Amino acid sequence: MAGDGRVSDTDREAALELDREAVLAANRALYEALENGDLEAVESIWLGAGEADDKGGVICVHPGWPVLRGRAQVTRSYMLIMMNTEYIQFFLTDVEVELQGDVALVTCTENILSGGEAEEEGELGPLVGGKVVSTNLFRRTADGWKLWSHHGSPVLTSGDDEDED
Repeated sequence: MAGDGRVSDTDREAALELDREAVLAANRALYEALENGDLEAVESIWLGAGEADDKGGVICVHPGWPVLRGRAQVTRSYMLIMMNTEYIQFFLTDVEVELQGDVALVTCTENILSGGEAEEEGELGPLVGGKVVSTNLFRRTADGWKLWSHHGSPVLTSGDDEDED
């Protein structure tokens, strides 16, 4: 801080970097909780009961799903995903953070490796890869940065990497 009570540019940049790192940690925590199948951890990453209820306050759009509003619908969606996914791992790329006061926007590409149900008991199911572009909107709360909105959109790719003439 400057001697006259003003915040220096260096202090402002340091605070911004701390916020950026905290938002990135919250974003990573979401994907780690999903990989671990930890519904309680997923719930703790979203805005809490003081900011959201079962009817509104949080919004989630999974690829191919309708808009989900409120903690009840969002939590249920993650529960269904976890119950129906044998294995999932996220490799995040193209991660970018935009900060505006108490709101942070994270965009990233979710490179997803997931395992399906095995055809026979005791065997491993097939692994499937996919890509989703996601926007995660966080808000600063007394408990840290919390997820306000998640929107995932599938990245459609053709099987052919060569240019067609």
